Amino acid sequence: MTPEVKEEITNAQAEVERWEKESLQKVLDKTPERKKSFEGVSLEPVNRLYTEADTENISVKEDISFPGEFPYTRGIHPTGYRGRLWTMRQFAGFSSPEETNKRFKYLMLQGQTGLSVAYDLPALMGLDADSPLSEGEVGKCGVAVSSLADFEVLFDGIPLEQVTVSQTINAPASIFLAMYLVVAEKQGADFNKISGTLQNDILKEYIAQKEWIYPIKPAMKLVIDTFEYCTKFVPKYNPISVSGYHIREAGATALQELAFTLRDGVEYVQYGVERGLSIDEFVPRISFFFNAHNDFFEEIAKYRAARVVWAKTMRERFGSKNPRTLQLRFHTQTAGVSLTVQQPLNNIARVAIQALAGVLGGTQSLHTDAYDEALALPSNQAALIALRTQQIIAEETGVVNTVDPLGGSWYLESLTQKMVDGCFDYFDKIDGFGGMVEAVEAGFPQREIQESAYQYQKAVERNEQTIVGVNKYQMEDEFSKIEILQIDENVRKHQLSRLEQTKKTRDKGAVSNALDKLQKAAQANENTMPATIEAVKAYATVEEISVALRDVFGVYEEPAF
Repeated sequence: MTPEVKEEITNAQAEVERWEKESLQKVLDKTPERKKSFEGVSLEPVNRLYTEADTENISVKEDISFPGEFPYTRGIHPTGYRGRLWTMRQFAGFSSPEETNKRFKYLMLQGQTGLSVAYDLPALMGLDADSPLSEGEVGKCGVAVSSLADFEVLFDGIPLEQVTVSQTINAPASIFLAMYLVVAEKQGADFNKISGTLQNDILKEYIAQKEWIYPIKPAMKLVIDTFEYCTKFVPKYNPISVSGYHIREAGATALQELAFTLRDGVEYVQYGVERGLSIDEFVPRISFFFNAHNDFFEEIAKYRAARVVWAKTMRERFGSKNPRTLQLRFHTQTAGVSLTVQQPLNNIARVAIQALAGVLGGTQSLHTDAYDEALALPSNQAALIALRTQQIIAEETGVVNTVDPLGGSWYLESLTQKMVDGCFDYFDKIDGFGGMVEAVEAGFPQREIQESAYQYQKAVERNEQTIVGVNKYQMEDEFSKIEILQIDENVRKHQLSRLEQTKKTRDKGAVSNALDKLQKAAQANENTMPATIEAVKAYATVEEISVALRDVFGVYEEPAF
């Protein structure tokens, strides 16, 4: 710290003391503050006032810098949204592939610039529609997909070379990547031009979402198989979206979401390096996915801190100097867990504020939740309002006119640095276990999240945290009944019919040979992607491929922590 800066900090501290004595105390004597302490959603205390004194350990040159320059606190692009707006990517997927295909085309006509696919629970668990375990769940929380035949319908008329598609799928992600590539190939697409994102983040499944198939280390192998394959053959495709979203939805604080997500990312990088991949070839295709919750400034600070931590970690831990490797790119989705059944139209305001935090934090891609999602999958009207929310932020508010408009705020810079420091503290604890895989096996992040979720719920029950319409400003007569999307129970019958037809008309010998090759590749520790693609082309089903791998890798059973 230079003598000049030290003098500024000393003067600021002296001025705060003067203000507290001469101005503040008189008001407090007359009108006390509403609460003894003020806390955000993460239950972290917030000071009454922030000044230069709260940024005394922050170097403007080294810790904040300029947009497009290390450590990217203010954004990875020098022009921010002045050059290009974020991708508006609404989550869609319900019922049959036909119905979801219609929703895709509807949203694209309304100005959506990227597709995002939600799959149903059977698909997420590697099951087909005809599995006894799938009954009652086919097409309910996303679109039903059991084989390439469904995928061909899902993307009918959608040119995959021209549209970026994000797929929310994890345990069977390599199978869905294979189906995506086979459909693109059938369309005549150039693999060098295909872009999009596969979620493929298996670590967060063991930590938070709990949709797994295989034990952790074999599952990590499948993730790195996709890295290796995409680096060689689909260079513009993002084979993973490291997801803090579900960690936050499970009850994590903003800091825990940040730390566990980025440390998951570090683990994937480490495994990729150990596979022999070049860090500067595959890491630039790793993207991230964060939650946008209600605490406005905390969320913005989280995104800024994420860029700093990632840039410093890639440089200091892995030795990269390539800006593309150092620059963290991320998608944001507003917080589903914050939506309420009570007074559901209030959710429109929540989503707008959360989306604005994502934009002010510099997101590259954004999904805004629909107001009715606490009740059901979004209706057309609700999905359109969610999309229009993004368009209003982009076109009417003026927040896109300058880069990092809140940069320099003493509160925000102090909060950003606090996030950075707290994140690295968590890194040290996780490294003490030997890495994130070992920490998950020991139940460390799971316990941390459980405790945070418990403390937040207790704060809500004590009315220390307000949820409008739930524990304050309740109404006996709620808003008029919301028309919600109803999934036709015939969807399972429809899907079973196509699946039966697929199994009848395919070459059974080709399916058997392809599954045998896949098992041999897994047993020999080879990259499984080529054999998975061959199985998909033969119309082997999602469950058949999952079972073939399961017979080699085994099944994960969560220990009691």
